[in-house]
Amino acid sequence: MKIVKYPDPADWGGLLARPALDLRQLEESVGLIMAGVKAGGDAALREYTARFDRATITSLELGAEEIAAAAGQISADLREAIALAAANIERFHAQQRQAVEVVETMPGVRCWRKSVGIERVGLYIPGGSAPLFSSVLMLAIPARLAGCRELILCTPPDSEGRVHPAILYAASLTGVDRVFRLGGAQAIAAMTYGTESVPAVYKIFGPGNPYVTVAKQLAAKDGLSIDMPAGPSEVLVCADASARPDFVAADLLSQAEHGADSQVVLVCFEEDFAKRTLVELEKQLADLPRRHLAEQSIANSLAIVVREPSEAVAIINAYAPEHLILAMDEPHGFAEHIVNAGSIFLGHYSPESVGDYASGTNHTLPTNGFARAFSGVSLDSFVKKITYQELSPEGLALISPAVQTMAAAEQLEAHRRAVAIRLAAENPSSPTDL
Repeated sequence: MKIVKYPDPADWGGLLARPALDLRQLEESVGLIMAGVKAGGDAALREYTARFDRATITSLELGAEEIAAAAGQISADLREAIALAAANIERFHAQQRQAVEVVETMPGVRCWRKSVGIERVGLYIPGGSAPLFSSVLMLAIPARLAGCRELILCTPPDSEGRVHPAILYAASLTGVDRVFRLGGAQAIAAMTYGTESVPAVYKIFGPGNPYVTVAKQLAAKDGLSIDMPAGPSEVLVCADASARPDFVAADLLSQAEHGADSQVVLVCFEEDFAKRTLVELEKQLADLPRRHLAEQSIANSLAIVVREPSEAVAIINAYAPEHLILAMDEPHGFAEHIVNAGSIFLGHYSPESVGDYASGTNHTLPTNGFARAFSGVSLDSFVKKITYQELSPEGLALISPAVQTMAAAEQLEAHRRAVAIRLAAENPSSPTDL
């Protein structure tokens, strides 16, 4: 992890670039998988599962008994932890519901907007070396709160065709309707096009490897909605003189262990602090179970030393981190200047880990600089918003001059007449230009 002192703003673009991730080379192979599932349905899904997951499966969908049995296959401590996290996530997201508010834009003209849950959504949950059962909570809970009628979950099986029991327990707890033992691009294809067993969904959510990312991009090109563009996970820690190097090092490593392509960045105000943090980082890295992944991530990462808080703010907003930790005694004033970040963790006792699991906020966040324009998953992600308007005859008469004038100016005569005919019906004796 290199240390860069007082970089020139002209060099920030190259300095803050994420590790190269060219997904275009995967588009052809992923496109073939997508086309194969579209044409071959369940048979293609079984073939790809045997090839990529080394699992021979007869039933793509898990039965109710198998899902119910999962509770007894995980520890009571884990069940309690999942329940606590679920309660906090539900409490936070329930507050995001918006009441319908009717606005009378002028006398007799009433308008309002209503949130309606997307009827059927697809949730992709990675398995593999780190089965992300926490992502089930982060996606299924707001989906249910939003009023989605059907939740379809896909997650890859192990070589025996089994799904991690913690994923199944979380799915059962949160009311997921159907669970399929499907992973990778083939799972995304199944939810995009539908097969004999897997229903097509209207929007797909969830993280995944580069193949899943490309599959979601191709699904979006085919007109399916997805949660957001995705890239490797990342964290930026901004630490002032009050920060502890061991805390900061732990935060950097907690993100680095996600994968070799994850990136971690430290922004601080003293070179000595950066050096002490790197010493602590090496110490903690020594016995980390996923050390080989974290080491590769650290090699792609950097520490930036700046002179002033304003410079730190500018660098953070330029980088637009997925996770931002402000390791400061007084982080609130500093945070007010941040406009580009997925989720912000304030102070010395708010590690990014709590947001990943149980604080209540959502951990499905924009990466790779997309925090400049995208928000993390929320209740809004699972709804579409329908607008309504209702006019009285008096309201129509009041607004009609503006509507008819504008329609005539755009040479849309039928638009104009749709108003004029109604006015004539209300006042037959009044001259009306039809």
